[in-house]
Amino acid sequence: MNFEIDTVKGFQDFLPPESLKREAIIKVIKKYFKLYGFKLVETPIVEFDELMRTDLADDEDEAVSDRFKLKDRGGRNLGLRYEFTFQLARIFKQNPNIKLPFRRYQIGPIFRDEPISFGRFRQFTQCDADIVGDSSVNADAELLALVSDILKELKIDIEIQVNSRKLLQSLIESVEIQNIKGVMRELDKIEKLGQDAVKTNLRKYTSANQVLTLFKLLEKNIEFYKENAFDGAVELESLVDICKSYGIKVSINPYLTRGFGYYTGNIFEIKEPGKSSIAAGGRYDKTVGKYLNREIPAVGISFGLERLSQLAKIDVKQSIKVLIISINQDKEAIKLSKKLRKSKIPCITTFGQPGKQLEYANSQNIPYAIFIGEEESKAKKFKLKEMSSGTEKLLTEKQILKTLGK
Repeated sequence: MNFEIDTVKGFQDFLPPESLKREAIIKVIKKYFKLYGFKLVETPIVEFDELMRTDLADDEDEAVSDRFKLKDRGGRNLGLRYEFTFQLARIFKQNPNIKLPFRRYQIGPIFRDEPISFGRFRQFTQCDADIVGDSSVNADAELLALVSDILKELKIDIEIQVNSRKLLQSLIESVEIQNIKGVMRELDKIEKLGQDAVKTNLRKYTSANQVLTLFKLLEKNIEFYKENAFDGAVELESLVDICKSYGIKVSINPYLTRGFGYYTGNIFEIKEPGKSSIAAGGRYDKTVGKYLNREIPAVGISFGLERLSQLAKIDVKQSIKVLIISINQDKEAIKLSKKLRKSKIPCITTFGQPGKQLEYANSQNIPYAIFIGEEESKAKKFKLKEMSSGTEKLLTEKQILKTLGK
């Protein structure tokens, strides 16, 4: 063998207990997705490269330019999905009669062929919720309420920042700067680079006076923006007010831009206080209906499972409740295992030396062991051992089911 046995750089395995934690987190996420009325959608990992590339009209967004590119045997240009949102445009083209509003959720692997760094991988599990066909700010607020509930159950402290791409564009236009997308990309780096560095970078697009004027405008409050009829100010204020009805505190961050170029209105980011992003999203009203030549309003939010798994304070219960140890009573052991599983009690049946099996139970933190030997079989009773205390009881099948079913 001439190569090293290893995972591909940027990809990773998840073994217990981490895999069990991820499973428990997904269970919480799905619970709230369903409580908020979202329905599951599943899409292919592989799409036509043209579909991904033309989604934003250019490749300036990092995730698009970092997409994995493939060719099949027919020479077709394909790629691995870098997110879920662009796939909605294809879905609506192929299914134009979907009843609106349409609430969908999706959880699955995403791929990006980007440089590897600490905590940054080429495959990760993304969790998305989108509301398509509702142009109201209520839909934006629903998504923030949804994710707030999920993160609260996972015991993750958060702060929510909101802004409006519409408002930001209006502010940039008001100081007569031409390259709006370029300016937005630079503003999005402000947390990483600091104001001074961003101001310097903005000089490639405009004059020092215009940069100064823009930053003075960005320091104004929402009332100023409303009074001066800046586009997007009313919707942004409305989002803040509706969030109060949900008991959610949000703050306006005038520098918040979000990476994807398809955002058209309110945008949001959920962060650890003073730290990096946990979840993010916004309104993208010009994406979903583009192949139908009509505008379909849409808003979405997404977050990575790996990030949640780092932060979540969640108890992962042992999935195996009991180890059945057969002492030359294999048929009886199998019969009992079937009854336990029918009662939704997870178990493993073993047929080896009792000492080794008990050692295995301890290594896997299995809380109970059941011994079935000749004596137990004749008495139609089973010896139940509680592993933590060492206590043993001789119980009937009915008593076993009752004890383990608690």
